[in-house]
Amino acid sequence: MSKDLELNIVRNGACSVIEIQGDIDLKTSPQVRAAILDLFEKRGQERVILDLKGVNYIDSSGVASLVEGLQQAKKHKARFILSCLNQAPRHVLDLTRLTSVFEITQTVDEALK
Repeated sequence: MSKDLELNIVRNGACSVIEIQGDIDLKTSPQVRAAILDLFEKRGQERVILDLKGVNYIDSSGVASLVEGLQQAKKHKARFILSCLNQAPRHVLDLTRLTSVFEITQTVDEALK
């Protein structure tokens, strides 16, 4: 059963941080996807950082949303950074061999530099 998802978007010029609390699964991944795509397509952000410290579970639909975010970033010549990965989401990205595809930082501050 998925935990309710909370998204908090902090915009600072051409950079946005999406703070996510809750599981990213079949029920909640459309919300995450919509937030990411909005920042690239409608708001023209040059860097979008996902703060994942509040995420303890991600399923294949969540991974698909992250991959789509990465594709949008490349399309818009922008950066898409995953930050503060907890053990379970990192494990899923390791298993799918996506840790080498995404830009991943330990902290949001590191991603902002």
